[in-house]
Amino acid sequence: MSIDAPHPSGRRRPASDPPQTYIPLWRRLREDEWPPLDEVLRGPRGQMRPRVLLMLLLPCLWWLTVPLLVGYQLARTARRTARRIFPVRPEGRVEDPEVLRVQRIRAWAALVLSGALLAVFGGRQDVADAQKQFLQRLLFAPWMALLSAAVVVALLFWAAGPGTRQAMRTQLWPAGRSALWYFGAWTLVPLLFTAASKGMGLLPSGANGRSGLLLWVAVMFVCWVPFWWVIFFLCFASGPALRHAFNLSTLHAALPALVTTVLVWVFAFLGLSAGGLPPGPVPLAVCAFLGGPVSVTAVAWWEIHRLRRRHGVRWRD
Repeated sequence: MSIDAPHPSGRRRPASDPPQTYIPLWRRLREDEWPPLDEVLRGPRGQMRPRVLLMLLLPCLWWLTVPLLVGYQLARTARRTARRIFPVRPEGRVEDPEVLRVQRIRAWAALVLSGALLAVFGGRQDVADAQKQFLQRLLFAPWMALLSAAVVVALLFWAAGPGTRQAMRTQLWPAGRSALWYFGAWTLVPLLFTAASKGMGLLPSGANGRSGLLLWVAVMFVCWVPFWWVIFFLCFASGPALRHAFNLSTLHAALPALVTTVLVWVFAFLGLSAGGLPPGPVPLAVCAFLGGPVSVTAVAWWEIHRLRRRHGVRWRD
């Protein structure tokens, strides 16, 4: 004879209700919608943990708990907005498990080989150059992806049939709107940072006591909350935006692979002009330089081939 677990509303759970399975917090944080803050603080049993309650009640720990609580709420709302604009599985995107597995293997192999070349043949200057190129790619990747997407879309419009272009124009606006969201957020980062710095400089130097502390907290909240919300939004939106080429799969299923191919060659030649070949003997360095873009191109065209053979995707249809 089983004992019914209590229902969340306080009543006893009917015997016909299926038992609720506990999902760990780390797994729920991988979903599009993060759990509310009160649910995170209560834990799996629905009760406040003693350690969490102690941290919330002790004023000496508020310098740690308040930023964590405010940061979680900002990250939660920013993630919700990012997933709404840039879904993990956008409309028109064909998920092929074999292609995803090969892409992951290629990415990890490229990372391991690059690290091995730096460890065996590289010096301090080579490591510094690699870090500099990584930061430059991180900074310029969205802008180069936008230019690459514009070129690929223009070529696709040119190759499409006359009857297909009108339908493509109607599908282009959602992708353009998501791109405007993304690059608008990038433009706001320096503006919000400058405004927050100027706002902090307006604080009176002689303010002290409770009124001075409240004024400082208010200025901090007004100045820095928008900045950090935009930062969280970019962190959650960058992966799906660049991986799916700003939701261009709604326009054509092959566009993300084409944009990735163009983008990887652009970055390869930009890196060659800025830092030269990778460290090591010349034949090995040339192979390492060509290996990245050639392998990405091969995987992308294999993906397009599977789209054509398995899912009936056509260039002009």
